[in-house]
Amino acid sequence: MQQSPLLKVHNVGINFGGLKAVSDFNMEIHQGELIGLIGPNGAGKTTCFNLLTGVYIPTEGDILLEGIRLNGLAPYQVTQRGISRTFQNIRLFNELSVLDNVKVAYHSLAKHSILSSIFRLPTHFSGEKEMEEKSIEFLKIFQLDTFLYEKAKNLPYGMQRRLEIARALAAGPKLLLLDEPAAGMNPQETQELMELIAFIREKFNLTILLIEHDMKLVMGICERIYVLDHGQLIAKGSPNEIRNHPKVIEAYLGEEVVESHVEG
Repeated sequence: MQQSPLLKVHNVGINFGGLKAVSDFNMEIHQGELIGLIGPNGAGKTTCFNLLTGVYIPTEGDILLEGIRLNGLAPYQVTQRGISRTFQNIRLFNELSVLDNVKVAYHSLAKHSILSSIFRLPTHFSGEKEMEEKSIEFLKIFQLDTFLYEKAKNLPYGMQRRLEIARALAAGPKLLLLDEPAAGMNPQETQELMELIAFIREKFNLTILLIEHDMKLVMGICERIYVLDHGQLIAKGSPNEIRNHPKVIEAYLGEEVVESHVEG
């Protein structure tokens, strides 16, 4: 008997002023899978991420995590239920230290109460110490522990990407959404990112959904791929099935990134 999906997206759509940005979107992701979501610019990929994380409320359809409906929940509530994300444009607290950027994520899971913080009770200090220790351990995994007290804005671009992923993981997600994690990276950084994604998936038993334009990355690590065009799902399947799908080739026609992918 097949296990129930971790995430089920059923006939989800959203309208903006009468314009259908996404319509009849269906997706199932099972525990431990690494899934890709691709499509031309403007296809609706980031809109789907915003729907999954509570930034947008679907006009129609249902989003279920472990069978529990997420429609209408605020982003912080979605995070608490187990979905964490990164963004296409890096969103760090630039003036905070590398360490504090990760500690912020742990605060959403803090066990000590607001009152213990206000009155500086022992539970406050023990909780803070625990969060700092866990944050440092995360940063060691991402090879960022030598930059603990450096401001986030001072990190090189590739390290900022890694810090954003570390912060998303610190929230303890069941499902991690990565929005174009390789954007702006050179080939070596992209290769290192592929290895990092594979590593954290195994180490944390993570389920991952990623948006990406780098076809080498997508085809190299994703088990299944969903393809959007003009807000509609036009194909889904294995990398090999997607590579040879006529509608996918047509949707990307003229885009260098997919031409090189088809040639390869």
